[in-house]
Amino acid sequence: MAKKGAAITLWRRSTITMMIIIILGFGTVIARLVYLQVYQSEDLQKRAVEQQLHDTTVSAKRGNIYDCAGNVLAQSITAWDIVLAPAEFDDDDEEGRKVVAEGLSDILKIDKDDMLKKTHENSYYVMLKRKADAELKDKVLAFSNKIYEENKISGVIQLIENYKRYYTHDNFAASILGFVGSDNQGLDGIEYQYNEELNGNTGRIVIAQDAQNNPLPYQYEQKIEATDGYSLMLTIDENIQAIMEKYVRETIKEFKVSNRGCAIMMNVKKGAILGFACEESFNPNDPYTIKDKEKEKQIKELPEDKQDEAYSKALSAQWRNKGVSDTYVPGSVFKMITASAVLSEGKVKPDEKVFECDGAYVPYEGASAIPCWLSLGHGQQDIGTALCNSCNPAFMQMGNMLGREKFYEYFVAFGFGEKTGIDLPGESNSVFFNQAGEPAGMGLMDLAVASFGQNFKITPIQMVTACSAIANKGKLMQPYVVSQIIDSNGNVVKATEPTVKRQAISENVAAQICSFLETNAKSGGATNGYVAGYRIGGKTGTSQKIVDEDGNETKDYIASFCGIAPCDDPEIALLCYFDTPDPDINYYGSAVAGPCFRNIMTEVLPYLGIEKVYSDDELKQLEVSVGTYDNMEVAAAKKKVEETGLKPKVVGNGKTVIGQNPAAYSGIPKGGTVVLYTDEESRKTKVKVPDFRNCSLSDVNYLAATNDLNVCIVGSSMEDSQSYAKSQDIAPDTEVEPFTVVTVVFNQDNSIM
Repeated sequence: MAKKGAAITLWRRSTITMMIIIILGFGTVIARLVYLQVYQSEDLQKRAVEQQLHDTTVSAKRGNIYDCAGNVLAQSITAWDIVLAPAEFDDDDEEGRKVVAEGLSDILKIDKDDMLKKTHENSYYVMLKRKADAELKDKVLAFSNKIYEENKISGVIQLIENYKRYYTHDNFAASILGFVGSDNQGLDGIEYQYNEELNGNTGRIVIAQDAQNNPLPYQYEQKIEATDGYSLMLTIDENIQAIMEKYVRETIKEFKVSNRGCAIMMNVKKGAILGFACEESFNPNDPYTIKDKEKEKQIKELPEDKQDEAYSKALSAQWRNKGVSDTYVPGSVFKMITASAVLSEGKVKPDEKVFECDGAYVPYEGASAIPCWLSLGHGQQDIGTALCNSCNPAFMQMGNMLGREKFYEYFVAFGFGEKTGIDLPGESNSVFFNQAGEPAGMGLMDLAVASFGQNFKITPIQMVTACSAIANKGKLMQPYVVSQIIDSNGNVVKATEPTVKRQAISENVAAQICSFLETNAKSGGATNGYVAGYRIGGKTGTSQKIVDEDGNETKDYIASFCGIAPCDDPEIALLCYFDTPDPDINYYGSAVAGPCFRNIMTEVLPYLGIEKVYSDDELKQLEVSVGTYDNMEVAAAKKKVEETGLKPKVVGNGKTVIGQNPAAYSGIPKGGTVVLYTDEESRKTKVKVPDFRNCSLSDVNYLAATNDLNVCIVGSSMEDSQSYAKSQDIAPDTEVEPFTVVTVVFNQDNSIM
């Protein structure tokens, strides 16, 4: 019995031990299963999908950017990503890997050893080259076909369609358009501002694969199509932009402008920007190359540890849009705002001569006298004359009439107290006075100098927007550069409507200021911006910079010219602005920016279809087309010349005209002379062109008459007595035929601010 009891006890213990082992074993398994299925379920499912599926991104086509006429300025062209799939190699195919590595390293200019390492990666997607062009793609495709035919290697090289951003013109509208990065994301300009609209949505190709990472049959593949981005239509006109860029570049070169320049043209009734030239900027097709070769050379001469910082700074400078991001002291162009405020407040009447200038002015008791640019003074003036004279003492008197609170009130009304809200990135706001305890942050001296546009800063886009308000019957408009957002089917998704922000001044006051600006362009300080046949209005600006971009004191200047056309029914406003012209050449706004304004307007106004209306003095100087008189009898030719309003001069003893000067169909001022040659001997006569430069208008006409020449006058109103001849199209001492037409360009006296 004892033995039987011991056996039962042993059996029970064994049973219990086995049950414990079973419970612990299965419990652990069950617990592990619960943990995996409940707590790690989501992660395991994700990892399983990643093992079973291969996901390739399909790029979306970025939308185009058009000018206002539908001309393409930026588009996405087809490019190819070159991808290696090393997992497609057989495990023991070392020879095949070498063949592929050698071929691709040569085509793609990749180190051969690095390429060989890539062929050993266990992956279906190793990026070798992004956005290859068609030429490179064709070379890779030819190589892929070759290794298949010769080595039976297939599937290891893949060409995936992508898109590359292309700008139609190099170095064109760069500050407006901006550029994109390698991932097609906008990094500057419109590309950045409207990146979400332009970008579209990427697609995907999902391929199922087995445990050995081999692709399963085609039916397991799923493709999610990419959605193309929206396109943009700008308010910018490609032709106007080209004209503006041309003359801004010429001015920068002529006056050796060291800190770039810009010009902004706005439709005053809509706020639409027609042209925005910001030179010298960058090439949007190659934005990471420094355009200024002298600057690039200087960077390369720096110690290596300082080159990266200098390179980044140079790139930022050329990418920066001066028209919206830079602030500057406006100078005398701001006087149109002060004059508007004084008239709006009824402090003076337009014809009242209440402003006295004896060459300087003490703005308040105890202050130092502030001089006028004309040391002898302007005497008594009404408000329009003071604007045309650009008289600082008169405008300080206007500032005192307004007081600090009212001055600041109009400063804000014209939009200087806030950003304009233009749809471009990086816009800055004005920098106004900020003195604690003073009304509107201004002291009395601040008011004095602010009245003629000194010691505060605004942006160029703020200035041209304010000028447009004067031209637009006092209505301040919201500036914009994108007029429409369009989908891939050509449907308009969104259109920009012109927005009136506020009525800055009354319609009557605006008309008075426009009249003053027109007089200023015809016979005042802004005649360098005058264009014959068009009712131009304008104001010059010459402002001194207190500190440079690095905060250091400076004596550099900014030259600007802001104007409108036509003054009887304004359509456009234009600001030309040049930062730091060479003072040894010239730094006055009238001399530097005025001719640029004139040259742009001379081409843009006819392009816009604005009709010419000539004054009586201008009619006397109008060009007429010379007829053709060859083989005509002398008497008949003389009569025909006279019928066109020109004077005939017969040279030689023949009876028939055998030649003429100026040539047939060329332009010549009305009242000019046409030479009719009647024999070969007479055609040998030559005259020397005199030096017209720095002569007055009357002296130029006298020299032309005494030297048997015709002259065509450009850039000077017949009412203007302050202009001088700046240049001529035929060099002095050149021998020409009698009564050849010499074009003489006039500019105003440099000393006028």
